Amino acid sequence: MTSKDWTAWPSREALTGQGRTDSRRRVAHVIRLLVLGGLFWSTFARDEVSGWGAVAATAGLLAVAGCVWAFHRSTLRHQLWPSLGLLALLMGTGVVAHQAGLDVLANVLWCVCAVSALERLPFAAGLPVGLVALGAFATVDHDAWLTTLLTAAGLLLAGYVLRLDAEARGTAQRLLAQERAARAAEAESAALAERARIARDIHDVLAHSLSAQLVHLEAARLRIEQEPHGPFRDQILERVVGARSMAREGLAETRQALSALRGEMAPLGEYLRELAATDGAEVRIAGAPRALSAEASQTVRRVVQEALTNARKHAAGARVRIRLTYGTDDVALEVRDTGGTGTGPAGLGTSGSGYGLLGMRERAELLGGTLEAGSEGPGGEGFSVRLRVPA
Repeated sequence: MTSKDWTAWPSREALTGQGRTDSRRRVAHVIRLLVLGGLFWSTFARDEVSGWGAVAATAGLLAVAGCVWAFHRSTLRHQLWPSLGLLALLMGTGVVAHQAGLDVLANVLWCVCAVSALERLPFAAGLPVGLVALGAFATVDHDAWLTTLLTAAGLLLAGYVLRLDAEARGTAQRLLAQERAARAAEAESAALAERARIARDIHDVLAHSLSAQLVHLEAARLRIEQEPHGPFRDQILERVVGARSMAREGLAETRQALSALRGEMAPLGEYLRELAATDGAEVRIAGAPRALSAEASQTVRRVVQEALTNARKHAAGARVRIRLTYGTDDVALEVRDTGGTGTGPAGLGTSGSGYGLLGMRERAELLGGTLEAGSEGPGGEGFSVRLRVPA
């Protein structure tokens, strides 16, 4: 045994009893109850313990129980001197009990101190305390010297075995925690690798496709603008310009999704301000901003995009207000428009699948949140979208 082994405390996992099975916990509780019951019986079975003597004995036993509890707490915090002081107090109580003729109580206290010192203290402190406690036990034991010696040796061995057993369980708990952490890190690494692969696929297919569409639409716009003015030419030009705008927005959203997959998203407040500046919306942020989970942040971004798109489609010219509120354990978003004077460019109000808000509501519910959308104002001229998700 090295010098470090002599001065080292048992691990916290060992001192807290982690890793014990339910059956072993029940056995330990039964043993404690039997010892406590035996102490009460041995104390109050005497004829002279009555009246105020019984009250004093009860108070003494409760004080002993409090000292034992305090000793366990101090060893859990690796406080050596308070632990030694409590053991000295318990052993002194054993001396007082012996002087009062309560030899059973005295012997139990000394034996418990010896076993507990070896089990829960560093060896350099626990072994001397255990020998002192067992020495006190041997001086008042009325059995043959060989029996007393064997009893003392058995108690020393019991304390050492309990210490080894607790350390083995503590080591097993630490290894189990390390294995769980390694598995979690491996799963996170695999998830990041999969997200990176999906991001590459989206970039290679969708982003390239949208970029090519923008090039072709821009070329078509330039070609159409060279034609003579007329109703047909102006209508086609309007549709091409609208399609180019939608393709540009789709490309921007695709890049946002790629940034989210790669964990490179801009801060939420900054993103909302940039998005609002493009649409001429007003942004207000309440509460203390903090980093959100990737799922919550992405949900807020998607809801804002969908709400602004709907405002452009169905309420052209409306004033839009965006309010983001950071709560204690959630984040709330409200996007409200004042109601516009009409729809956007021709055909834009009927574009899309019509399932945008439904998809956003499902996304919020998957996170344990809610999404509400509906008309606002007495005449129903405005529209609001309200999102709340845990964060």
